[in-house]
Amino acid sequence: MSAVTDVSPAETAGQLQRTIDWRGAFWVASGVPPLVLFSIGGIAGTTGNIAFLIWTLSIIMGFIQSFTYAEIAGLFPNKSGGASVYGATAWLRYSKFIAPLSVWCNWFAWTPVLSLGCTIAAAYILNALAPIPGFTETSPEVLQYLAANVGTSAADAVAAVTAAATPGIRTWTLYSHTLGPVGFSLNATFWIGAILMLMTFAIQHRGILGTASVQKVVGLLVIVPLLVVGVVPILTGQINWDNYSPLVPLAAAYAPEPGSWNTAGWTLALGGMFIAAWSTYGFETAVCYTREFKNPATDTFKAIFYSGLLCMLLYILVPFTFQGVLGINGMLATPIVDGSGVADAMASMVGGGGLVKTLLVMLMILALLLAIMTAMAGSSRTLYQGSVDGWLPKYLSHVNEHGAPTRAMWTDLIFNLCLLAIASTDATSFFFILAVANCGYIIFNFLNLNAGWIHRIDNGHIHRPWKAPTWLLAAGTIFAFVNAVFMGAGAKVWNPMALWAGLFTVALIIPVFCFRHYIQDGGKFPAHMLDDLGMHESDLRKRKAGILPYVTLIAGLAVVLIANWFFVL
Repeated sequence: MSAVTDVSPAETAGQLQRTIDWRGAFWVASGVPPLVLFSIGGIAGTTGNIAFLIWTLSIIMGFIQSFTYAEIAGLFPNKSGGASVYGATAWLRYSKFIAPLSVWCNWFAWTPVLSLGCTIAAAYILNALAPIPGFTETSPEVLQYLAANVGTSAADAVAAVTAAATPGIRTWTLYSHTLGPVGFSLNATFWIGAILMLMTFAIQHRGILGTASVQKVVGLLVIVPLLVVGVVPILTGQINWDNYSPLVPLAAAYAPEPGSWNTAGWTLALGGMFIAAWSTYGFETAVCYTREFKNPATDTFKAIFYSGLLCMLLYILVPFTFQGVLGINGMLATPIVDGSGVADAMASMVGGGGLVKTLLVMLMILALLLAIMTAMAGSSRTLYQGSVDGWLPKYLSHVNEHGAPTRAMWTDLIFNLCLLAIASTDATSFFFILAVANCGYIIFNFLNLNAGWIHRIDNGHIHRPWKAPTWLLAAGTIFAFVNAVFMGAGAKVWNPMALWAGLFTVALIIPVFCFRHYIQDGGKFPAHMLDDLGMHESDLRKRKAGILPYVTLIAGLAVVLIANWFFVL
């Protein structure tokens, strides 16, 4: 059976529905560009003047890699879930246990967007409703405190007065505790974030067509201001070209002194490339909706290509402008690093007053909700298709009357409420979650970029609606190992335990898969899993690629471990 023969099966209850074209997927994926705001301060804080270059190189890599995903997505017109599902099928011939890693790693890489985005959005809402007052050494309240407390330093007086005037909701928590390298807290940020998650769930409950319609409106409200902020400072001459030199990394993270291209400097640079990948590669989510395209043969490539072009523009322009206007000292400010002051910075770039600032705060919240909706739409479909194909527990296969995978969405929601309690604690916990999630994302990319050439060898006879030039497929394979260097060297920049915590999280798929495959399914995959390739389970014994996939896995692991050993701070 050809890979494009059965693209219009009768739509029945309990199935995803073909209701969108590539434009719908484009708007659903439009939540990816705002991800630049998650870590623009963090990357500047760890890399310094080369931050704009980090973003540029990362999005170029992501764009080149996307052509591999566009090709393999075309092989599966009747599957959702994105490149992780399509790539898992390539690895299935070589190991039952390697294949589900692709699906699992993609899911736990994408799903934290919900909790991290809600954390930042909640911070904006708190800043608007209960702002922390700002005092200086000459403020009347501080002078009065100094007079009443002779011998107190001015800095201590400012801190004391600020603490006394801070609204109680900013420090209130129902419960908090320390959990290993991070903490968790049921504070105001958590509860506001939880409400935002439930709002997102309600929108997603209407199915992909309703989601795409909402995201088209929100996407325009977000993308246009991002473009304005990226262009206006250049046209008005606000760019200070000295802010891009010297072109060296920092001597130490979050300190403004320039360093050099020594081992520590390269480690910080690779740490920046590591965390940037989590944002810049994300538009591959545009191929998550193949099963819901009206015409997957043409919609799949257009969706990822045009999403990639949008991301290329914004991921190059916005970091360049931020750095050119703010400089390294401005980028290292705490409100930029934690994301809560990005709207203020954007308002100053376009010369706006209080009204413009208020509008930008609202748009920032919309931008974060856009990213959250994109993440829930993509990650829930990864869970759904992983269940349908026999990788994950059966209960995730359910969809509602609108074709929305609601049980997968509830799983996303509950998991992210736990992450939200951690991310709400402080910036250290926030970036720990981000780094662990990105370990999964790098592994997903490694497996799926190599799945491109494995599919070419094993399934070369299957018709491809769009076929990537061989040199692009080869470039993606090379980048798979470059990404492995980023993970091995760069994860430690964000937390000493991030790499090992990430690998532990990856390993959790083994008992989950064993439960589904051996207990629920009796050691056999669902008969329909290989329908798109016109194969049966017996065909999996034919391994045309020989030992090459195994050599690739060993080489990838070696690259991660060697990079982790060699690159140190």
